[in-house]
Amino acid sequence: MRVLSCLLLIALLAACQADTPYTAESLPLPPAPPQAAAHLDRSAYPAPPRDYARYRNWTWLNDRQPAGSAWASSALLQEALGNALDQRGLRPAQAGVAADLAVALELHLERRVRQVREDYGGYYGHGRYWNDYGLWGSAPILRSYEEEVLVVHIELFDGRDGQPVWRGGAEMPSGGSQAERADALRAALKRALEDYPPA
Repeated sequence: MRVLSCLLLIALLAACQADTPYTAESLPLPPAPPQAAAHLDRSAYPAPPRDYARYRNWTWLNDRQPAGSAWASSALLQEALGNALDQRGLRPAQAGVAADLAVALELHLERRVRQVREDYGGYYGHGRYWNDYGLWGSAPILRSYEEEVLVVHIELFDGRDGQPVWRGGAEMPSGGSQAERADALRAALKRALEDYPPA
């Protein structure tokens, strides 16, 4: 057995020593075009990382404040978003001062159907201590609930070049009363901005 494996190894080594039909050759690179020395192609390099610390104030995108609705006035939307941005270190820009960020806010109510599964069961037994013999049964019950959900989307744009900087969104169940809806709006805006600035 040893002799056979040695012969096989020698045959493999001999096959590696044989000449290959391939030859190595290369052609020289063509010369660079003359404009290459004077032009830097920035698209060939990744964009520099964005410095979120320089964003300190904001204004509405295209000076368009969000329109109010039957359940939330324009003043409530502005106040709630202003407070949420203030918690992230962003203040409203002073009049006549160019803002670092432009903010777009979109929100609407949606009706959603939510299903909840509940398992009901029971044990039926017989005996002195209910452990001689018995039967266990369970039946799942699916209940469907329709609920109103507040959906919020916030988009931030660089104030200098107009490029999108960050986007976030959140959903919150909306209550029935005006106060509950205002609380849901504040909670949704706070949740939407949790990831700003990105790490």
